[in-house]
Amino acid sequence: MGNEKLIHDLIVDYLKQKLSRQYSEIKVNPSGSPDLTLSNHGLVLAAVEVETESSITAEKAQEWNSLAREGSKLILMVPKNSKVKVTELLWKSGFTSNIGVGTYEITVTMP
Repeated sequence: MGNEKLIHDLIVDYLKQKLSRQYSEIKVNPSGSPDLTLSNHGLVLAAVEVETESSITAEKAQEWNSLAREGSKLILMVPKNSKVKVTELLWKSGFTSNIGVGTYEITVTMP
């Protein structure tokens, strides 16, 4: 579990840096959901929730639905090999509108 927290925090930090060119305000919420709130000129445009393999559950899908209903787009960032599982959860729960699914993977290449 400790490694997943480290990966989660690494992805949140990476996204904050990468998205800083597109959004004037990026707020990180270290103690809850969503992980990132993306705003321009005081208007919240999207929320980002980073998940790890063990945090993807049917209960979490209910939380995603609540976040998506708050008016802005919800972007889920999930491990690449979990995208099918997340998509199935969203379809079974009927929460496909206003939610986008992105993926991440960490690759180490040795000589």
